[in-house]
Amino acid sequence: MKKLYDWTMSLASSKHAPFALGAIAFAESSFFPVPPDVILVPMTLAEPKKAWYFAALCTIASVTGGALGYAFGALFYDTIGLWLINLYGYAEKMEALRAFYAQWGAIFILVKGFTPIPYKLVTIVSGLLAYNFPLFIALSIITRGARFFVLAAAINHFGDHIREKLESHFGLFMGAMALIVVGGFALAAKMF
Repeated sequence: MKKLYDWTMSLASSKHAPFALGAIAFAESSFFPVPPDVILVPMTLAEPKKAWYFAALCTIASVTGGALGYAFGALFYDTIGLWLINLYGYAEKMEALRAFYAQWGAIFILVKGFTPIPYKLVTIVSGLLAYNFPLFIALSIITRGARFFVLAAAINHFGDHIREKLESHFGLFMGAMALIVVGGFALAAKMF
C-alpha cells in the first residue's frame, strides 16, 4: 500500500491532476460511479495552498456534469435515460418519485448532493421529471459547492494529521471510499 500511496500522491501533485479532478467530478455527476473525493483528498494533501481552487474546480465540473445528467433524463429518457433508470432499479417506482419530487424536489437536491448517494441519480431524475432547470443548477451549485468546500476546509485544517493517517492506512481509505460508493447506491435503491 505504501507504493500505491506514494504513486497516488505523486500523481496528485502532477500538472495533469487538475484536469483529472475536473473530468472525474464532471463524469461522476452524470454517469461515472467513482466520486471525485478519491482524487480531491490526495490533491489537497499534496498541495494544501490550492485547496480552495480544487474545491471550486470540483464544484464547477460537478455542476456542469450535472447538467449533462439532467439532459440524459430530459432529452434521452426513452433511450439512455430509461436504460440508466432501469439499471438503478427505479423503473417501477416512477409515479411515487414524481409525487415526491413535486413536493420535496429542492430539499432532495440539496440533501442528496451533499451525501454519498450518487449525485447522477439526482441529476437524471431531475431532468426526467422536468424539474426547473435554473433552480436545479442553483441548488446544485449550493450543495456540491458545500460538499467540496467543506472537505477542502477540513483537509486544510487537519491536513498534517490526515496525511499521517492516510500514509499508514491508505488501504483502509480506499476501502472506505469503495464502501461509500456501494453504500450510496444501496441507500438510493432503498429510498424509493
